[in-house]
Amino acid sequence: MALGLAPGAHGSNRTGRPFTGDGSGDFLFPVLHETGFASQPHAVSRNDGMVLTDLWISAVVRCAPPANKPTPEEQRNCAPWLDEEIGLLKNLRVVVCLGKIAFDGLLAHAMRSGMMAARTGSTFRHGAEYTLMNGLRVIASYHPSLQNTNTGKLTRPMFVAIFKRARELANSL
Repeated sequence: MALGLAPGAHGSNRTGRPFTGDGSGDFLFPVLHETGFASQPHAVSRNDGMVLTDLWISAVVRCAPPANKPTPEEQRNCAPWLDEEIGLLKNLRVVVCLGKIAFDGLLAHAMRSGMMAARTGSTFRHGAEYTLMNGLRVIASYHPSLQNTNTGKLTRPMFVAIFKRARELANSL
């Protein structure tokens, strides 16, 4: 699973598919294609022929938030949907959290569902890996936002390494 923060107002909120039609997706999908998770490097609409393999993309918040930053209240309101969605993914082995908000949302889910007793020691940093009590592996990554990619905070080689590691972990479990 690749877990983002929320639908982009000009991306998935418009196109109906996460990370499709926005700058973050323009950075994400070529990496997913290179690492074998996506059938093509570009995503422009729900009907563009894109097929994801061994990957589900979602977000901790279900609506496009003002200023692209979900409030704590929005995150709490959407938590039941995230819990339900993760519960339905019976073969889920690895979650790549795209940004700190996604990371915090996944850890909150883990605490609500009993997969984690306390958050102590689980700090967001790019490339950090954690294993939850049920064996689910978590990898933290900077979000592929234009703010991160245009400034070099997140580079393509850094992002490719995250998804190669996710593939490696998924295949080893």
